[in-house]
Amino acid sequence: MPTETLSIPTGRGHVLAGSLEMPTGLVRGAALFAHCFTCTKQSRAAIEVSRALARAGIAALRFDFTGLGASEGEFGRAGFAVDVSDLIDAANALCDRFGDGILLVGHSLGGAAVLSAAGILPKGRIAAVATIGAPADVPHVLLNIKGDLAAIERDGEGEVTIGGRPFKIGRDFLQQTRDVDLVDQVAALRLPLLICHSPTDQIVGIEHASKLYGAARHPKSFLSLVGADHLLLDDSDARFAARIIEVWAERYMPLKADWPMPEDGVVIRTGHGKFGTEVHTSTHRFVADEPLSVGGDDSGPTPYDLLNAALGTCTAMTMKMYADRKGWALEGVTVEVRHEREHESHDDHAMAMAAGERLQALYRTITIRGGTLDDEQRAKLIEIADKCPVHRTLEGELHIHTGLATG
Repeated sequence: MPTETLSIPTGRGHVLAGSLEMPTGLVRGAALFAHCFTCTKQSRAAIEVSRALARAGIAALRFDFTGLGASEGEFGRAGFAVDVSDLIDAANALCDRFGDGILLVGHSLGGAAVLSAAGILPKGRIAAVATIGAPADVPHVLLNIKGDLAAIERDGEGEVTIGGRPFKIGRDFLQQTRDVDLVDQVAALRLPLLICHSPTDQIVGIEHASKLYGAARHPKSFLSLVGADHLLLDDSDARFAARIIEVWAERYMPLKADWPMPEDGVVIRTGHGKFGTEVHTSTHRFVADEPLSVGGDDSGPTPYDLLNAALGTCTAMTMKMYADRKGWALEGVTVEVRHEREHESHDDHAMAMAAGERLQALYRTITIRGGTLDDEQRAKLIEIADKCPVHRTLEGELHIHTGLATG
């Protein structure tokens, strides 16, 4: 996905570092992702979920909390209340750009933070909330801190280890964490909620999901990430969670109005990637792109993929329609099509080379499945393949008329 680097100013005077995953096609909504305790916006869950949302047309912002990753500020003097404040600043910035009705997604302590922030933000700013491995009690995270917490309470600050990394934290950090009653906040929340949790989570047990789900009001949903670890280190686990969140969120997000579907033909509009373009037919929409090897985002088929597909699909449809009309026992057709740009180099096209023309070709290979079809029937089906409408268009005299529209 195309990624923008963002700087998000906070009310405390420092700047947060963000990465905004943009759809290659149209933007139909926006989402904000909050990473896990001491992680960064580069965590696997943050990247996978954000990019899955972007593929669905939802611009997704992931950012580093205060004092983590590339964000300014001191992590050890922040604490949970500052995380929530960071989320509010980031959510407001996202709404200012894309409009109200965004999705909040939080992983681990980030999940607790989005639940807290969602209840503080003005009504209408948030459309729905999804959490992954979130604790029901925020003080639970203190169990993952190795150090003399009593000495920090007494002296004001001290050194600790979190996840094998050294940090200096202060008394306020501990106090802010201990004072949170997340279950009450969830009970007061009036937003659609999806709770994703693994029953094999060894860091935040499944009982936390039960408490959150029990406290929440409908509409609420639960997704079991069976077999996944807390950090979703396995790509397949992160992608599974991402796909479900993407599909679930579309039910509740007010997707933005965009240009309409055409009554006839297709309409193509450039998107946010280098090559990504959105295609609308009268009843369908999809994205076309170029592969990574030429600088694209590989978010959809290439223009020549679509050309090949036009011939191949029309061929298969025409053959099947003819066989059905005749009552023949055709089990199916497989059509392979490839495009060759410099076909004039072939010996049998020497005249075209001499004339200085550039000749291209489409190679089509057809497999007919049907054990009871005789040779005559198979030959007739191959003959019919050449009569498909797209084949006739490509081999006929085709004029392309271009006009400039206003606006």
